[in-house]
Amino acid sequence: MELLLVRHALPVRVDNRDTGDEADPVLSDLGWRQSRAVADWLVGALPGGPSAEPIDAVYASTRARARQTAEPLAERLGQELRIEPGLDEYDYGEPEYVPIEELKEAGDPRWHELVSEDAIPAPEAFMAQVVTGVDRIIAAHPGQRVVAFCHGGTICAYMAHLLGLDRILFFEAAYTSVNRVLAASTGERSLGSLNETAHLRVAGVPTYLPGG
Repeated sequence: MELLLVRHALPVRVDNRDTGDEADPVLSDLGWRQSRAVADWLVGALPGGPSAEPIDAVYASTRARARQTAEPLAERLGQELRIEPGLDEYDYGEPEYVPIEELKEAGDPRWHELVSEDAIPAPEAFMAQVVTGVDRIIAAHPGQRVVAFCHGGTICAYMAHLLGLDRILFFEAAYTSVNRVLAASTGERSLGSLNETAHLRVAGVPTYLPGG
């Protein structure tokens, strides 16, 4: 089977540090444009894009930004969106969410932490969570093509697992980037692609706008 791991689109900034409530940001206006672009690309509706890829199921993590990014594709396909908690990001429960591009643009020292392994509280547990979640999806869809909307850290973790890397955050997945995993019925797993973003170029949608 083929599993397409797609990073969520650009969310808004959320700061709940005063209340301690968990930050679960929704998509920004640009993020909605990105989510529609990747949906159009996958169903073959973008001029100059590939023909429609048959898609048998659409999954998302529990987080709002991943679920909302998945919605346009699920609606175009007339499919129910399935939720897989194993796809959740390592920042689950944090009271603040700031898009990493904003931190980098502002020269915020937290940017350096977020691109290092120090950003992951329990790397081994996170890796195990992701591998288990992805393997559940693969096992449920032999011989099919599935799209799963998740997070940059989630994608990095599974790809690092496939490649046998010690470092989890070894690349930066772009918003709505498509990352392919090929899973053989005999148990082999292989990397099909990383960071496909042709849909954004064809649709004329940026990955990020300065100033948010």
